[in-house]
Amino acid sequence: MATYKKRGGKIKSKSEKVNDSELLEGESTTAEVFNTLDETANKTEQWVEKNQNIILIAVGAIAVIVLAYLGFVNMIQEPKEKEAMSEMFQAQEYFDQALNATTASDSLYNLALNGGNSKYGFLDIIDNYSGTKAANVSNYFAGVAYLNLNDYKNAISYLDAFSSNDAMLGPTAKGAIADAFVELNQLDKALEYYQSAADMQDNEFTRPRFLLKAGIIALQTGNAQKAVTHFTKITQMYPKATEAVKAKAYLSKAEQMQ
Repeated sequence: MATYKKRGGKIKSKSEKVNDSELLEGESTTAEVFNTLDETANKTEQWVEKNQNIILIAVGAIAVIVLAYLGFVNMIQEPKEKEAMSEMFQAQEYFDQALNATTASDSLYNLALNGGNSKYGFLDIIDNYSGTKAANVSNYFAGVAYLNLNDYKNAISYLDAFSSNDAMLGPTAKGAIADAFVELNQLDKALEYYQSAADMQDNEFTRPRFLLKAGIIALQTGNAQKAVTHFTKITQMYPKATEAVKAKAYLSKAEQMQ
């Protein structure tokens, strides 16, 4: 008796069975992933519900801090900055007069430091407007004033308290500290600060100037090799700088000492 296969009842091949099996496994894995995500989401929701008071308090605290900072800047810091700059005007006038004076400059530097005509000096600005840009700049001017008054320890103290990324002021302040150490005959410290001043900015103004000073101090302390390094940098990297001519002469002397 003849037998017939039912329509649509074609026997699957081995490869088709494998593909079906992989498909079922893939569907199973996907389902597990979604189940895991659902569980994680549920746990997260539960955690948020459980700790919502803490979260709200934390968000509120952050908002209060931000608002307090903005209020401090707008209502306190900015007016304080303006007031400090206004108060510093007279001290700046005395300082500029002292720089240009041919005689009696000491009295002008003292007025710049301590004030006059019922106006603050740089020291008053530093004490009364701590944290402002005016107080920071006053550290620089006070340091230079003390340097010109031959009070080298105070010069170092105030110049060291000054900070700036300015291409000229930053290196100049470091170099002035080095000048003070030279006057105190602390040449190792002077060399350290001259080198620091030279490395702060790569320009044709401050760098060759302080490389030259560093090289001269290196010669004085018997470090001919370091002196050669500094003088060579000037002659090779800054041949058009005003210090280049002196650097060539010192370089020859340093090479002979090696």
